[in-house]
Amino acid sequence: MFNYRLINLIFTCSSLGLILYLFFSSFLLLPNTRILSHAADQFSYPTSIDHIVFGIASNAKTWPESKEYVTMWWKPDNMRGCVFLDVPLDDSNTSLLPPVCISDDTSRFRYTWRGGFRSAIRVARVVSETVALNHTNVRWFVFGDDDTLFFPENLVKTLSKYDHDLPYFIGSNSESFVQNRLFSFSMAFGGAGFAISYPLAKTLAKVLDSCLERYPHLYGSDGRIYSCLAELGVGITRESGFHQMDMAGNPFGILAAHPMAPLVSLHHTDYLDPIFPKMTNRDAIRHLYKAAELDPHRILQQTVCYDRWFSWTISISWGYAVEVFDTHVLLPDVLRVPETFRPWRKGSLLSTLFSFDTREHDEDPCKRPMVFHMNTTVRDGDETISIYRAMEKGNCTTTLGSPREIELVKVHAQKLNLSMKQLVTPRRQCCDVLPSSWREELEIGIRECHEDELIR
Repeated sequence: MFNYRLINLIFTCSSLGLILYLFFSSFLLLPNTRILSHAADQFSYPTSIDHIVFGIASNAKTWPESKEYVTMWWKPDNMRGCVFLDVPLDDSNTSLLPPVCISDDTSRFRYTWRGGFRSAIRVARVVSETVALNHTNVRWFVFGDDDTLFFPENLVKTLSKYDHDLPYFIGSNSESFVQNRLFSFSMAFGGAGFAISYPLAKTLAKVLDSCLERYPHLYGSDGRIYSCLAELGVGITRESGFHQMDMAGNPFGILAAHPMAPLVSLHHTDYLDPIFPKMTNRDAIRHLYKAAELDPHRILQQTVCYDRWFSWTISISWGYAVEVFDTHVLLPDVLRVPETFRPWRKGSLLSTLFSFDTREHDEDPCKRPMVFHMNTTVRDGDETISIYRAMEKGNCTTTLGSPREIELVKVHAQKLNLSMKQLVTPRRQCCDVLPSSWREELEIGIRECHEDELIR
C-alpha cells in the first residue's frame, strides 16, 4: 500500500524547496538584471546636449572680445551652464550667450607661483560653482575658457562612449612636449576643455576648497583640478579631439592631419594665423563651422587616396583642405603632421618637440604639395559636396601632369553618422578619384573601405 502521508510530505518539501530556490535565485540574478536595465536605459536614452552643463571661465577684461567666439557654438535654446566673471558687466545684448555668474571671493586662498595670476584659483572653483547651480538630469559637466571653441555634436558623440555613472575625467594634453613636461603629462589642459562625469564632479565639489589649500604653488586652474582629482584616485581619460593648440604661426598641419577622432574643441585661435588664407581669424572659424554644421562627425577627418594615372597622392581633411602630392607617398608618411607651425615657447631644442609625428614642411612652396582650401560645402540629400580651391598658388613652374594645373577639387561624401562601434574602433575611410575628373578639376568620392582593402 502507498504511504500517502509520506508522499504528501515529500511533495510539500519539494514545493517549498522550489519556492525557496526561485526566491533566492531572484536575488542572485538581481545585479545582472540591474546591469541589463541600466544598459537598456543608456540605449533608450542616449546622451544628448541636454545632459551637459557648461562652466566657462572668463573675466570682465576678456569677455567683451571673446564672447564673439562663444556665440559661434553656444545654442541658447538647448544648452545649460554659465560664464563666470570676476565682476558684473553692463551688457544688454545677451540673448545668444550663456547666463553670467559672478565668481565667489577667493582672497582667502594662497597663491605663490611667482609672476602668475591668482585668478587661477577663481577659475578652478568654476567647477564647484557650476555643480552648485543644481541643474537636474545632468550626466556631464564640461569646462573651458572663453576662447575655447567647442563642436557640440562631436562633444556629445565623444562623451556618449562612456558610462556617465562612473568617475570620468576626460580631456587632452598639450601638443607641446615642453608644456607637458612643465605642467604634467597627466593633466587635461583647460584651454582645450575637459569633461567630468556627474558623480565625480559632485564628489570633487565637496572637497575642492580643502584641496586647493595644498596647491598654492601651482600655476593654473587646470593643474589644481588635476591635482585634486589625483587625490581622489581618478586619472585622465585622453580624447584626441580636444585641442589645446599650444603652438604659434600657421596651424594648417594639425588640422590637415587630424587624428581619427571627432573634432571636439580648438583653442588659442587668436594667437595663431587664420586657419583659412585671406580671412580674419574669426571669419575663418565661422567658415569652418559652416562645414561642421552640415557634417559635424566628418569635419577634419583625413582620407587618403591615390591617382594611378599621374601617380598623385591626395589627402583630404574634410571641410578644411585638400593636399595633392605630385608623387606617390606611402600612407604612414602622409598621416604625419606637416610642421607648418612654430613652437609655443622659444628656447631650447626641447621646445621644438611635439607630442605627435611630424613631417617636413619645405621652405620652398614650390616643393610642397599643392593645397586647396574649402571654398563651399552644400548638402545634396544624404550626400555633401564640398569644393576646394587654391588660395595661394605662387609663381611655381608647372609641367604636364602637375597638381598645380588643377583649379578646384570637388569631394562627394555621404553624411557621416558615427555608430558606437565606429567610435570605439575607428577605421579610416577610403576615397576614389572619380572617372569624370579632368586636368583642371579633380573629383573625388569618399566611401567606406572594403573589408580587406589597402589604402595604397
